[in-house]
Amino acid sequence: MKNLKHLSRRKFLRQASCAGLGYTTLFSTLSNLKCINAAAIDNSSLLLGGDYKALVCISFGGGCDSFNMLMPTNQTAYDEYATSRSNLAIPRNQILSLNNTEHGIHPSMYAVQQLFNDGKLSFLSNVGTLLEPVTKEDAWNNDAKLPLGLFSHSDQTRQWQTSIPNQRVAVGWGGKIADLIGDTNDNESISLNISLSGRNIFQTGNRTIDFTVDRYDDQPGIIGYNENWWLNAAKKRSIEGMLEIQQEDLFKKTYANILGTAIDANLLLGEALESVTIETTFSKNDLSIGLQKIAKIMAARQTLGMKRQIFFLDYGGWDHHDEVLMAQEEMLGEVSHALEEFKNALEELGLFDQVTTFTMSEFGRTLTSNGNGTDHGWGGNTMVMGGAVNGGQIFGNYPSLALNSELEVGGGVFIPTTSVDEYFSELAIWLGVSPSALSDIFPNIGNFYDANSSELPIGFLNG
Repeated sequence: MKNLKHLSRRKFLRQASCAGLGYTTLFSTLSNLKCINAAAIDNSSLLLGGDYKALVCISFGGGCDSFNMLMPTNQTAYDEYATSRSNLAIPRNQILSLNNTEHGIHPSMYAVQQLFNDGKLSFLSNVGTLLEPVTKEDAWNNDAKLPLGLFSHSDQTRQWQTSIPNQRVAVGWGGKIADLIGDTNDNESISLNISLSGRNIFQTGNRTIDFTVDRYDDQPGIIGYNENWWLNAAKKRSIEGMLEIQQEDLFKKTYANILGTAIDANLLLGEALESVTIETTFSKNDLSIGLQKIAKIMAARQTLGMKRQIFFLDYGGWDHHDEVLMAQEEMLGEVSHALEEFKNALEELGLFDQVTTFTMSEFGRTLTSNGNGTDHGWGGNTMVMGGAVNGGQIFGNYPSLALNSELEVGGGVFIPTTSVDEYFSELAIWLGVSPSALSDIFPNIGNFYDANSSELPIGFLNG
């Protein structure tokens, strides 16, 4: 990398930004036809018990302005925040306080306030993509290795989903975990990875693919494979006729086998969900409906033969270059209520201790206002919820939000102090991945964490 001394803040920001049928069970399963040459990793590297565990990833697609989600309440720190945010600052007397901290949250998130104060949820502060620890001087002088396409939606979404910030790859860290521990499940028809938001890189492995589920329909089936209309009935007869033929051609035979497996898996899932009843009431927005479906699938875990699962649910619309205050009042309120509803459902099922729910977004946003919204940033705040979470705490280093502080590189953009590698490695260890296997999933983890350490990378989980 060319060494350009005294790189201006504006030039740093500009260069970083430039570096840069439908989803059905059948579509998920057909993806397994791709050529796969990667060898499976030995499951002896795992530390798996016989209990059920699941990760639930909620992705805030678009880049969440999370420094209006978690804010300082100490007067001096709040004054720095208010000065930087100008017309976007939340009034101090409206911020919901968090017990035993000098921080509070957005006034629409009172359910999250209760979860935090009850020790069931924590925050991770100033998290972001990094190849290595970065100082402000290194960034300005172009001496640091920086993530590819730092302010690009597509690049940063990919990097949060792969934890590989210097390449554009199509294998995600959730998929790699499934490659490692997928054999622990008894069901070979339904993947350990279940997506309620279509195909995604996060759950794509070298050997595995996500199983996509419609959050609104318990049994959507193959498109056209039903008898609700005469044309679909004809399609169904054609599909069944094809499956009855003994194919000689290897590709046709493989296609038919995968199609049959997809139909069987869909029927199995539909029948399992029909037998499930959850009393917890969920709201009717997209996020709550998705979490309700996840809870129902978890309730059917024994019927489906599942001991480990990873769920992915996108809740997009956070690219608030305009009207950020109005948009977040509604959206953060929906997030807060949805998390409370999901917690209630998990407690009803007796699974709250066995499920860890976490949030991510491709980047934070600028502290400075562009008039009525904010632009693409870097470090941001996330939430983790579950019985295994050391709740009621803020992990990581919450930065000074003053402009020109040691982490602010211009325009209200903050260098992350906690890497996504540390964040996701701790989740992986909790799910059952051995620390010795972390570098296979997170290639840069050694720059932030010693896998031989007796401590967890951050400490927000209790093992």
